[in-house]
Amino acid sequence: MNSRQIRIPSFGRYLVPSHPKRVPHLFTDVLIIGGGIAGIRAALSIDPSLRTVVITKDALQHSNSAYAQGGIAGVLGPLDDFASHVSDTIAAGKGLCHSDVVDLVVQEAPQRIRELIAFGAQFDRVNGELALTLEGGHSHPRVAHALGDATGQEVMRAMNRLVMEQPHIDLWPKTFTIDLLTDGNVCRGALVWNANHGRTFVWAKQTILCTGGAGALYRETTNPQIATADGHAAALRAGCALRDMEFMQFHPTVLYIAGSSRHLITEAVRGEGAHLLDCRGYRFMHDYNAAGELAPRDVVSQAITEQMAKTSHPCVYLDLSPIGPEKVRQRFPHIGKVCADFGLDLARDRVPVRPGAHYMIGGLITDVEGRTSLNGLWAAGEVTSSGLHGANRLASNSLLEGVVFGLRCGKNASEAALGMPDQFAVPELAWQEDRELPRSHEQLDLADLRNSLRSLMGRSVGIVRNEQDLAGACQQLDFWANYVCRRDLNEPAGWELQNMILVGRAMAAAALERRESRGVHSRSDFPAPLETERNHIVVRSE
Repeated sequence: MNSRQIRIPSFGRYLVPSHPKRVPHLFTDVLIIGGGIAGIRAALSIDPSLRTVVITKDALQHSNSAYAQGGIAGVLGPLDDFASHVSDTIAAGKGLCHSDVVDLVVQEAPQRIRELIAFGAQFDRVNGELALTLEGGHSHPRVAHALGDATGQEVMRAMNRLVMEQPHIDLWPKTFTIDLLTDGNVCRGALVWNANHGRTFVWAKQTILCTGGAGALYRETTNPQIATADGHAAALRAGCALRDMEFMQFHPTVLYIAGSSRHLITEAVRGEGAHLLDCRGYRFMHDYNAAGELAPRDVVSQAITEQMAKTSHPCVYLDLSPIGPEKVRQRFPHIGKVCADFGLDLARDRVPVRPGAHYMIGGLITDVEGRTSLNGLWAAGEVTSSGLHGANRLASNSLLEGVVFGLRCGKNASEAALGMPDQFAVPELAWQEDRELPRSHEQLDLADLRNSLRSLMGRSVGIVRNEQDLAGACQQLDFWANYVCRRDLNEPAGWELQNMILVGRAMAAAALERRESRGVHSRSDFPAPLETERNHIVVRSE
């Protein structure tokens, strides 16, 4: 599949000047950055003779993976087959999926799910068999789930318990990865920071990047606020190319209550029979797609956005009454508790929802083994563009991608590290300690800048885009970068903001370049998909 290359301004190679003679050093065999499903599955694949360090930005239990509600997709039922799962994935991807990657992931899915069960994850069952549900875009019930609507929480509980028992794995929670360390085209580890030890050089024979997504670049999001695209930004500064950055998937149904944090309402609610109604009580989805509420996410999100505009109302409503109150309470206990906190009865009341940023499809380009363009750097999960999702991710294929490629990265990095000598020299790195920095002593209001950026992304790089708004977003992001990204900031909130500006710029540039509508990328000025545009857009920094 062809690609088009674009460049965005470089905001500097390293976020902070940290000379190797003035910062502590740690040496390990394998460094894993990120503690979601991809990172932990990678850690569990490392040879026990190798010292492994797993760095997580927050507590080990706090990751995008743990927030996943719906489940994990795989061919597990007697009436299902691999060809159907492949076909559904490719159909959702709107012409940009890589068929070899889709085949690989779908074929491995049943085995990877059985491994999660062997790790101790308790999936829901009916009469002793795995309970499988139907979700939008799937032609068969094939989504295995746990605790009703808390699959990610249960899967990560089991995996975290197992990884904490491994004596060769050191876990570093609440540690921020500032930058990847490179020597030419070789990744040598990372510069990290935590409140107890300050900055540390972690030198590694092999590094695996599993830092998750970018949902926090938007005000309306299902992601935790740690999802600030730090891995995307660090990789871009290190010379990696990012692909498909225009494709941010918006989940159609996010609980919308003014003043509250946003909560995901899983796809499985509609899979079980819930209807979408506008503020007048009209069931509108069949006006947009024959599949109604079970259309793929991009279709449903765009339909909801258009219906809100038609009715001049800030949300639409989910009606779960067709499911029945007993099944609602049994199947969706977590969502029920969240709604109850706001005085809503999930089984009886219409639940206000609207789309929110959910999954970053774009990321580091990887091959089928999880290898990136930097020697010694592997990547898995939401930080990557593996070729699985194309222009729109099929529901419940994300946890699946994490375990498939997390395993492959772990095995491959382990094999590579075993073949390397134990001693290696620390390279000479150009830290630019004498770089010219702004002399202004004015304190930046990081919270205000972050809120402004998130509002800009929602307005201009949101569900529906156009050339004028995208070009304006690029200009605004360049303006912020000129006085934010050139500063030597000294805390995670500042580094996060710098990363968000860089990745937001990559997203806006890619969206401006794609002059068509395809999957989750919708252009009001180019409303149709074009065969001439059926290619990838690759972003590099200058």
